[in-house]
Amino acid sequence: MEEETHTDAKIRAENGTGSSPRGPGCSLRHFACEQNLLSRPDGSASFLQGDTSVLAGVYGPAEVKVSKEIFNKATLEVILRPKIGLPGVAEKSRERLIRNTCEAVVLGTLHPRTSITVVLQVVSDAGSLLACCLNAACMALVDAGVPMRALFCGVACALDSDGTLVLDPTSKQEKEARAVLTFALDSVERKLLMSSTKGLYSDTEQCLAAAQAASQHVFRFYRESLQRRYSKS
Repeated sequence: MEEETHTDAKIRAENGTGSSPRGPGCSLRHFACEQNLLSRPDGSASFLQGDTSVLAGVYGPAEVKVSKEIFNKATLEVILRPKIGLPGVAEKSRERLIRNTCEAVVLGTLHPRTSITVVLQVVSDAGSLLACCLNAACMALVDAGVPMRALFCGVACALDSDGTLVLDPTSKQEKEARAVLTFALDSVERKLLMSSTKGLYSDTEQCLAAAQAASQHVFRFYRESLQRRYSKS
């Protein structure tokens, strides 16, 4: 049974490598992002967190099938493709979580009776996959010019058996953890948009606070990545 609380749990710092914008004391892995990679989608982005990589493409706003048409807002769909094989239960669950997050920020009422489709392709999964998918989806939506009330990001954390909180865990850390939590947060108020939890834990607030603190580094990376891109034009 889960009885102990973790108000004094440590946050393990793991220094990122490369041109990381996150600064000292942040335990997120190295980030990399490139937009406008694909010619067919209206917007695209690849997002790398450590060795986890996801490619995202956004189609729309475009014509929607009559059976899926919503008269007062856009129909938003998310398709997640695994690295190999066909989508399974895990992919369908992540699709729902990502769609719920996107629907919370996309201004779909500006494009009623249209379709916005986000297609995500897993390139490599080395941990924190859902968070990486969320970040790739956000940057692809920005590249497509889809109107949003705020940006959003995903932050994952894991709780070790000794109560240590690890942000942006690797696959190995996720397997050894007693709980793994993923949060989607907006860029305006760090408001919680979505959460996904697995395992035994007793202090969601502590994990959420750590994720909210880490999200400012993700949004700073977004800004600097976009500034680098548009300063070239």
